Amino acid sequence: MMEAINRLQTELKLRGFSPLTVRNYSFFVEKFLQNCGRNVDELSQEDAKKYLASLYESKSKNTIMLAAASLKFFFQEVLKKEFNDVKIPKKDKKLPEVLTKDEVLKLINHAETRKSRLILSLLYSSGLRVSELVRLKPSDINFNEKIGWVRGGKGSRDRMFILSNGLGIELQDYLKKNKESKYLFSANEPLTTRNVQKIVKHVRVRAEIQKRVTPHTLRHSFATHLLEAGTDIRMIQALLGHSSLSTTQLYTHISSDQIKKIQNPLDSLIERQ
Repeated sequence: MMEAINRLQTELKLRGFSPLTVRNYSFFVEKFLQNCGRNVDELSQEDAKKYLASLYESKSKNTIMLAAASLKFFFQEVLKKEFNDVKIPKKDKKLPEVLTKDEVLKLINHAETRKSRLILSLLYSSGLRVSELVRLKPSDINFNEKIGWVRGGKGSRDRMFILSNGLGIELQDYLKKNKESKYLFSANEPLTTRNVQKIVKHVRVRAEIQKRVTPHTLRHSFATHLLEAGTDIRMIQALLGHSSLSTTQLYTHISSDQIKKIQNPLDSLIERQ
């Protein structure tokens, strides 16, 4: 089994998939192989169907989608087998949770340590994915220009992000006391994304924010608040690193400020009387 997992990981890395994707795909393929208990050469699409069907009892649709994508890559690119008969569920079209500006400030102010506060502030002020933030190096930030660079982000694309004036000053001071660190927030190896997720979850509880908050919530909030401030949607697309504008346009459905500006048709009728 481990030989098959190693082959999968090699193929993913050669194609430039992120460490997070390598980890997720490996997890689901390993679970699938354990569930089947069969020789890898004997695996069929029916085995994949039975495994995915079993997930419907306890897993969300988005989790099942990720599992299906993992198996599809494994079958087609590693085993060189067909996967056309397996139907992959469509993603739920739920609007993501977004924090208000007051809630973002409350969250940042309740961080227990300086490092946690800087991590939360950078997640919100840059719109970075958590997987991108943990791999940032001091050399990726130009403090004079107040910009930074994501190296090899999603889709293996580099992109620029903006840096808050105040946060830039704080980060420079933080780095003076951590001169030997290879990464922005860790010494020799990147923080795990799980580590950052735990920080956000812990601070949310301390701040008594009732909404579900993850690192990605801060990314959603960043984009929504930019849109509400009148930032061009194509600029937001570039900052988020979206390959398609339709992905960014999701935030037009979230922005309460945009909706509040719409005049209700009943009010316009009353004004005519």
